[in-house]
Amino acid sequence: MNFTIVHYQSQEYYRMVELRDTVLRKPLGLTLDLTLLGNEETSIHIAGFEGNTLQCCLLLTPLEPSIIQMRQVAVDTHIQSKGIGKQLVQFSENIARELFYKEIILHARKNVVGFYEKMGYSTYGDEYIEVSIPHINMKKIL
Repeated sequence: MNFTIVHYQSQEYYRMVELRDTVLRKPLGLTLDLTLLGNEETSIHIAGFEGNTLQCCLLLTPLEPSIIQMRQVAVDTHIQSKGIGKQLVQFSENIARELFYKEIILHARKNVVGFYEKMGYSTYGDEYIEVSIPHINMKKIL
């Protein structure tokens, strides 16, 4: 798996948008609102490719000088549970460290809280509904 940073509005970026829509929104009966993509210009777009095939992606969005938010984590459904998500998250944590961030936060879907806990993330706050399903806030000190 080759992980790389993808440029905003590049061809690879739009492939990431399509994967995110397929994995994160369509199973919920939702569609990604393309008008909201303008706020992603300042995010770091990370993708994982096997050859030319996009297999996973996520965004890191700076919030404060020391805090960055992991968002829109998507792994192709055909390769989930094979360790790709773990590699993707570890790669993104290394990028965040290189950029001198001290903490990563995220809004985890309740069904993947265990995945993040195994990677050293802890929950905080109360459960809430986002995109029609339960979520919990999580964080990790880098």
